[in-house]
Amino acid sequence: MSRLFPAGCLACFWIFSLFLLLACSPATVAQDGPPKRELRGVWIATVENIDWPSSRTLTAEQQRREYRRILDVQQRNGINAVFVQIRPAADAFYQSDLEPWSKWLTGQQGKAPSPGYDPLPFLIEEAHARGMEFHAWFNPYRASLDSVTRRLAPTHPFKRHPEWFLRYSGKLLFNPGLPAVRSYITQVILDVVQRYDIDGVHFDDYFYPYPEPNQKIHDELAFQQFNPDNLPLADWRRQNVNQLIAGLHDTIQGTKRWVKFGISPFGVWMNQSAHPEGSNTRAGQPSYANLYADSRLWLQEGWIDYIVPQLYWSTNFKLVPYATLLEWWTRNHFGRHLYIGQGAYRMLENTRSDTTWRNPRELPRQVRLNRSYPTDVSGSVFFSARSLMSNPLHTRDSLRQNLFRYPALIPTMPWLDAVPPRPAQNVVMTRATPAITLTWQPGPVAADGDLARYFVVYRFSKGQTPTPDDPRNILALVQSHAGGSSVLVDTSAVPGTDYAYYITAVDRLHNESTPVRVSTQGKVAEIVVAQAPLPAPVVLAPPVAAARPVPTPRPAVVQSETAAVTKVKIKTKTRKRGFFARLFGRR
Repeated sequence: MSRLFPAGCLACFWIFSLFLLLACSPATVAQDGPPKRELRGVWIATVENIDWPSSRTLTAEQQRREYRRILDVQQRNGINAVFVQIRPAADAFYQSDLEPWSKWLTGQQGKAPSPGYDPLPFLIEEAHARGMEFHAWFNPYRASLDSVTRRLAPTHPFKRHPEWFLRYSGKLLFNPGLPAVRSYITQVILDVVQRYDIDGVHFDDYFYPYPEPNQKIHDELAFQQFNPDNLPLADWRRQNVNQLIAGLHDTIQGTKRWVKFGISPFGVWMNQSAHPEGSNTRAGQPSYANLYADSRLWLQEGWIDYIVPQLYWSTNFKLVPYATLLEWWTRNHFGRHLYIGQGAYRMLENTRSDTTWRNPRELPRQVRLNRSYPTDVSGSVFFSARSLMSNPLHTRDSLRQNLFRYPALIPTMPWLDAVPPRPAQNVVMTRATPAITLTWQPGPVAADGDLARYFVVYRFSKGQTPTPDDPRNILALVQSHAGGSSVLVDTSAVPGTDYAYYITAVDRLHNESTPVRVSTQGKVAEIVVAQAPLPAPVVLAPPVAAARPVPTPRPAVVQSETAAVTKVKIKTKTRKRGFFARLFGRR
């Protein structure tokens, strides 16, 4: 090859090639700016009152006040999704005819809270009001943290079907090998999906129990009775869990197509030393072999919409290095969303086994490593809410001032919904010192039956090139309310400065419409009206592999209000779709 180039040209060729290599590397892409699309979640654990409620003796009003405070703090941290544990151990943080009220809610299992008080609608509504997704977190198999059954409420499933349960290491567990158990767990979850406005169903890492010394799972009878394929014991146990996951996926999608299903498994699927597809790690209890949880298969088969592996090790931990495991998951998520479970609680530990967690730069370093794979890693979920609220090693400050400083939209899931909503209509801008007020109305129903769930307002000043990919231009996220106009008052606008505002509509699964544009003319007082032309009907596109949009930071969420819209005669002009419109959506 070199014989065909003069020396100078050859040098230029290699420099140009190096430039292309660097430009296309994940690290370079991640440094282009803050991501516009990124799930930023936090687990809110209720078991043992870890996060909420902080005590079993709180009144309903104290519980509500405490929960609002948690969400307010997490919103300032940049969080846009909460994973709230509503069924920690065959009990309920909601009104249920199937299982008893949780003792961690009222102090005694089966004891109802205040008359007429069902916490779950409140938990969901408060999250949605702040622009957060609400994922209902279930523990599928845990029935009690001890095996003293006399303390269980009369409505506990053990009282009706003691044959469904196993005792293991002092705990009471559902037997995953029984078809009746799988049917019952599906019924419990479907009950919540049908009755409550949740955004996702979420499982943690507990399937078959973590192995403990001198303990044995006594499922011999189920193994004999329900093994028509004559599988070896380990394969049979994995098949039992697989059947629950696959069946639940189909049930959820057949009930509410927008409800996501995701799981947070133990971080290591298998070590490479024991399986050729495993990671180059030396974890003691990989999920495939020890918990009988084949999370890699669930992704391959499309049985889950997202996975949140719990990578609670530091970047310097030799047995399971964070970067090594992260890279493995980026190659094994099979087009489904990959969020990383971040061990924020580790910074509160006084551990000698992994002292890197004493470094305040460790967790921010991990988030930046995630972002170095912008097409594979779609965000983070932190364990747990209490850890972030205590601001360990000033990590919360780092999120607010740097990593999550700007708002982020949650990544889309094209296999669930790829159709954007209709654009906003009747956008009216009123400029009167000292603020600019924008009002608009939602567009009509989209071809797939969806309306706008919220709106994104972008602001550009003179000299800026409008781009939809930079969250630094997002002024606010405004929640939509059925039948009402939306209002945003821009009090940060500088008098006499010209601005262009772009407003997009976003549906429940975060597909974004083309923008409607309105701009000032630098006058002290003026009213400007913009109208988006009605789009042609949309033909539903076939599902595509997860084309992962660039992630996003913290949203400023503004409640929508009913507003009187100034009536102005409008001449609607149909424009050709420009660069900005093509980037935002199809219409």
